[in-house]
Amino acid sequence: MTDTAEIGRIGWIDISIDDAAGLSDFYSSVVGWKTEAQSMGDYSDYTMLTPDSGSPIAGVCQARGSNSDMPRQWLIYITVADVDASAAKCTEKGGKLLVPPKAMGSARFCVIEDPAGAVAGLYQAG
Repeated sequence: MTDTAEIGRIGWIDISIDDAAGLSDFYSSVVGWKTEAQSMGDYSDYTMLTPDSGSPIAGVCQARGSNSDMPRQWLIYITVADVDASAAKCTEKGGKLLVPPKAMGSARFCVIEDPAGAVAGLYQAG
């Protein structure tokens, strides 16, 4: 996840699926991303890096552990000042909370569905 704390910025994109290794290989071949395995204990998630600078650009994750309840689609993460307040405002404004606010290290995130049916993550830097 990005270290940026700029509110309103799309700070990251990832996907959680059953075959993260296969999908990371797919994107390496199709768009040229480099793959960096991230040990999650008994399995790996993958950080995808730009081919020229090696900058982290996306994540391809196993749908296991803390990612088991994540939607099986590319998911943007929008940086917010207070993930709990934003989650509450989401439901107040007619959206749905798909994954309630939870910790990710010192950061926090949740996954929402807006009134139009689109899904996004909200991310509060730690």
